[in-house]
Amino acid sequence: MFRDRDDAAIQLAEQLMVYQGKNPLVLAIPRGAVPMAKIIADKLNGEMDIVLVRKLGAPGNPELAVGAVDETGWTYVTQESSFLVHDSQYIRDEKAKQLAIMRERRNRYTPFRPPLDPQGRIVIIVDDGLATGSTMIAALHALRAKSPEQLIGAVPVAPPETLAKVALFADDIVCLEIPALFYAVGQFYQTFEQVSDEEVIALLKQNP
Repeated sequence: MFRDRDDAAIQLAEQLMVYQGKNPLVLAIPRGAVPMAKIIADKLNGEMDIVLVRKLGAPGNPELAVGAVDETGWTYVTQESSFLVHDSQYIRDEKAKQLAIMRERRNRYTPFRPPLDPQGRIVIIVDDGLATGSTMIAALHALRAKSPEQLIGAVPVAPPETLAKVALFADDIVCLEIPALFYAVGQFYQTFEQVSDEEVIALLKQNP
């Protein structure tokens, strides 16, 4: 159990100290992971930015991911989606909706500069926890295409079967807790409040 995201971030940073002084690029999956990535980047003397990906929600249950999409439109679809989605048009419509949200967020979050270039750098992608792993897989895939020197996923908590899937897309995965009984990320935090757009924008503006 983590007190809050700050507590989880401090513990993650301790496990990532091998990258301190190597100018790692710490990328957050918004919104929850953005304050975490800021803490980790500061402790590692690196830089913080965001990677925009969005889950594809299941019909009637938008919180349940049947896949995810990155800013380029590349889509990851889970094996379980075939039991939940019976119309291929649904995935196309959901993808279009999430791409529109990402375009709007990119314009709102970083209108003052382009994304930081990951090429040839150690890249650490941070989320506040994994359930299906869909958004982390989409994020890792998106960054792999940009030729980082090393690509790491870092999360406080994830179930073992999810970690096994995500590990295929990363050079290394750092995860603090791997519980066998997993229902939702929030169950492992004493405080798990929403992070606002305003907080995300304020943190990103602190970058040079």
